[in-house]
Amino acid sequence: MTKAELHIVIVGAGLGGLAAAIGIRKAGHRVSVIEQTPVLGEVGAGIQIPPNSAKILDRWGLLDKIQACSMQPKNFVLRSYRDGKILSVQNMEPYAKEKYGAPYLHIYRADYHRILVEEAERLGVEIHLGCTVTGVDFETPSVSIKGKSEFLADVVIGADGLKSLCRSALVGHPDPPHLTGDLAYRVIVPAKEMLKYDELRDLVAAPMINYWMGPSGHAVCYLLGGGLYNIVLIRPDDIPPGQSIAEADLNEMMEFFKDWDPKLKTLLGLIQSSLKWKLQNSKEMETWCHPSGKFALLGDACHATLPYLAQGAAMAVEDGATLGALFSKLEDKSKLYDLLQLYELLRKKRTTRVVQGSTDLRDVFHMQDGEAQAERDRQMLEMEPFEGYPNRWADPVFQKFLFGYDADREADKAWKIYQEKGPSSFQDIDLYKYV
Repeated sequence: MTKAELHIVIVGAGLGGLAAAIGIRKAGHRVSVIEQTPVLGEVGAGIQIPPNSAKILDRWGLLDKIQACSMQPKNFVLRSYRDGKILSVQNMEPYAKEKYGAPYLHIYRADYHRILVEEAERLGVEIHLGCTVTGVDFETPSVSIKGKSEFLADVVIGADGLKSLCRSALVGHPDPPHLTGDLAYRVIVPAKEMLKYDELRDLVAAPMINYWMGPSGHAVCYLLGGGLYNIVLIRPDDIPPGQSIAEADLNEMMEFFKDWDPKLKTLLGLIQSSLKWKLQNSKEMETWCHPSGKFALLGDACHATLPYLAQGAAMAVEDGATLGALFSKLEDKSKLYDLLQLYELLRKKRTTRVVQGSTDLRDVFHMQDGEAQAERDRQMLEMEPFEGYPNRWADPVFQKFLFGYDADREADKAWKIYQEKGPSSFQDIDLYKYV
């Protein structure tokens, strides 16, 4: 139990908000989570849990529950769109556990969310549903709720996602997400249906992450627990302005992929229906924190990313773990301002690099046929991985940056420096090992 027991209000019960709730509650503070939906539950299909977030779940004692309903892929496999030719392979099992101390996993998003909800409730986190936030008082601080009494707190954390009201309140004007020009189809098909086709059997014979890279789009497919197969298809956005989600026209979808690998087209033929989502991200903010020292943003509310590195949820979980680690060290409420500044210093450059890296990967995946595409393929086929290698999960420098990060360790090191040197240490960002 910390010497200063505080009340933390978290706006949003997504994966990042729940991770913050668990981390901060474990640090000995009272935590209230405010969620606008009347019933808890995550929409979406599969989600990837890389080693950098799996090690956090392991420390929280949740990894066994996660692994019980997830799959552990053996390899990342990058393919040509034309014929499915394998261009690059990066082992994940057993490599991830041996190299980084935690596995790489696939899980159904609803299962991941359910496990975090159950743990938050077990720890005594108060989750308030059906609460629509209408405003934030940064000085008190407090959160105003439509038709209900306001929530008073010592600190408010805005974890309300891509279309964050908290972000708009912090910057003082509407701040909608940034349009990226891409959309995604997200589909789950029964793996047993794939077994009816000889050409699809290898896709479900063993867990793999298969990517097909092609002009202006790509596909990523992998096996989930419960006999499900996850398919994500990316192509240029044609959803009308003002809409984020639309019903997919399957003929239109098949038309885009008509010249792609016959194996992939057979797989897409199993899709009965789908929605399509406009992919959006955020621009780097000047700051995530209010000058009062009583408010900060977290997750997609401040660093929404394209999903191409499969690190968006992991970054939010890292944010939550970092806050938990820092709040576990707080002995004096007067240090709150410094604590939140330290949180931002630890997290902001790393998440900005991930957001930019995801955008850059689109240029690698979506190359038009030509000299640059041929050189990309040659490098993957003929060269050992190097810094800047097209398969970013095999790039030895970038891979370490992604998977080698330890949120608890970095928070511990930064807090020690802060104790020794005080707030003046914040001027030297090189003190904080975000890589």
